[in-house]
Amino acid sequence: MNADTALAPGLAYATVAQAIAFIRHNAPRQPGLGEVARHVGYSEAHFQRLFSQWAGVSPTRFLQFLTKEHAMGLLAQSRNVLETALETGLSGSGRLHDLLVTWEAMTPGEIRRQGEGVAIDWGWAATPLGWMVVGETARGICHLSFVDDPAAPAVLDRLRLCWPRAVLRHRPEAAASLAERVFAGAQRGAPLRLLLRGTPFRLKVWEALLRVPAGQVCSYTTLAARAGAPRAARAVGSAMAGNDIALLIPCHRVIRESGEIGEYRWGATRKALLLGWEQARQNSAG
Repeated sequence: MNADTALAPGLAYATVAQAIAFIRHNAPRQPGLGEVARHVGYSEAHFQRLFSQWAGVSPTRFLQFLTKEHAMGLLAQSRNVLETALETGLSGSGRLHDLLVTWEAMTPGEIRRQGEGVAIDWGWAATPLGWMVVGETARGICHLSFVDDPAAPAVLDRLRLCWPRAVLRHRPEAAASLAERVFAGAQRGAPLRLLLRGTPFRLKVWEALLRVPAGQVCSYTTLAARAGAPRAARAVGSAMAGNDIALLIPCHRVIRESGEIGEYRWGATRKALLLGWEQARQNSAG
C-alpha cells in the first residue's frame, strides 16, 4: 500500500489492533519496529505515524510498557531479577533495572517557578560508593549526588540553586530507605520515579543514556548519535554535566573517544569504581 494513502478509520483501527496483538505475542523476544511494520504490511515511517496517532505512544514505547508490566508481574511472583530480565527479553539485570526507572520532565512553566509550591524531602545516606545525598518530591526523585563529607555546608547548595523556592524538609530515614532501593536494583514494588529538569535536547540525551547497559560504556560521539544529534558530542558533554541524578541517569557510562575514563562530576575515581561495581554485579548475576 502507498505510504501516502489515507486509511479509513475502520481499517486504521484494524491495522493498529493487529500490530498490538503481534507485539503482545512476541514481547519476550523484543521485536523491532521494522519487523512489526512488515507484519502489518507498511513501511517503518508510515507505520510509526499510524501507530502513534492511534495508540498515543510509539510502537517502541508500547513494547517497553509491555516488557515493564511483564517484568513487574514476574517480580511480584518472587522471581529473581536475572531470571526476570532474561524471560522478558532483556540482556541482564542491569538492563531491567534501567527499564524500571520511569521519569517525567518538568514543564517550562514549572522550571520558571523555581520549585515554588514544591516540598523536597532530603537527606544523606551511606552507600557502597560513599555518602549519597538524595532529594525526592511527590512526583519523584529530583536530586541524587555523591559527597565526601555529608556534614559540609555545601551539601545543600545544589538543591537550593536548582530549587530556590522549594521547601526543603530533612528526612534522613526516608533518604536511607531510598538509597537502599537505588543500590538494590530492580526489586518488587513500584518503579523509582524521576523528576527531571532540562532542555528537550538534554532529555533526549538522558533517555539515550538509559539504553547503555549497566557495566558497559559508550563515547560522547556514540551517545550523540543515539540521541539523534551525531554532530553534538560537545553538547552531550554539557548534558552530562547538567545531570543532577547520579547513577539512575548513568552519565558515568560515557567515556572519552580515546578510551580514557574522563571527567565525572562526582570524581573520576568514583566513576571508575561505579563502572567496576556494575561490571562485578553483572558478572555475578550471570
